[in-house]
Amino acid sequence: MVAPKNQAAWLKVAGKALDISDAPLPAAGAGEIVVKNAAVAINPLDWYAKSGHMQDFGVFIQQWPTVFGCDVAGEVFKVGHGVDRFKEGDRVIGHTINLVSGRPQDGAYALYTVIPANKAAILPSSISFTDGVVVPFALEAAVCVLSVKEPGPCMPGVLTPALGLPYPSIEPLPWTGKTLVVYGGSSSVGCMTTQIATAAGINVFAISGAHNLDLSRRCGATETFGHKDPSLVEKVVAAVGTSDFVGIFDAISIPETYAHSLGILAKLGGGHLACVHPPPSDIPDNVKAGMIFAVNEVASPVWENFVTPALETGKLQCLPPATIIGKGLGYVNEGLKMSKAGVSATKLVVEL
Repeated sequence: MVAPKNQAAWLKVAGKALDISDAPLPAAGAGEIVVKNAAVAINPLDWYAKSGHMQDFGVFIQQWPTVFGCDVAGEVFKVGHGVDRFKEGDRVIGHTINLVSGRPQDGAYALYTVIPANKAAILPSSISFTDGVVVPFALEAAVCVLSVKEPGPCMPGVLTPALGLPYPSIEPLPWTGKTLVVYGGSSSVGCMTTQIATAAGINVFAISGAHNLDLSRRCGATETFGHKDPSLVEKVVAAVGTSDFVGIFDAISIPETYAHSLGILAKLGGGHLACVHPPPSDIPDNVKAGMIFAVNEVASPVWENFVTPALETGKLQCLPPATIIGKGLGYVNEGLKMSKAGVSATKLVVEL
């Protein structure tokens, strides 16, 4: 039998468009699966220039040329030694680890991608690949926001947050009494963090654009606030009241949102501030700030025990909804351009 042909969207020079060309067909090592991709998704991490991310400046890239991208959905092509949760032909979603491995075969923007088995889950037949692919990176990031217990390294001089919150559960949980504010509730990671926290019994208040508040409520937020409300800080503080306030996950992490987040924390006596970019330098002593690094073994139990049954029952929804921008690896470049221009309450997806 002739081996299938692999192609990838290669980043050969920082700041340039990706080059669509041949790539070696990857093999599955121990504890790994190879996925024949049916859909991949675009994340701001793949291009964002302000913190020096991959396409624009090549930060995090360990080997040139490289293939990046975080989200895949497709069918299992090969199964590595020691993997018993999957078999060839299974429909799966998975989160790549090229961010830490540096290996091109671990990047999503290819026809075939290597995924650690403990960062993948069966995708129910009722969910399309293009819907399911919005989940992986956001899920890994959400668990890294919520469940890391001890701060660890993220980038030089910046630690990860460590909220130490419980894992989500398929079974209904009583409210823990804890309240988390999610700033940027309609973003991909904001939607997922709201869902995962809610499934862990955490009460979530979400801040987003006024036109996206319904989306945050669909994800489980019990209170929602428009980010342009001039009384935003006061209203959030009043809503938190006497509940056990955990802190804020700022899924936007720009000066404007930091000003509001720190204002809320100041009036509530401090707490955690989890960020997607480096936190501000002027953090008061009563605030524990950190930047998420969205590859962590803390997420493995969620992948292995929660994702598939949660998708089957609707406890975990594929939100925000996908926007399919085209079919074929060539559309990854278009997706990166669209992401740079700005999207709201959606995740850009390329079908393969």
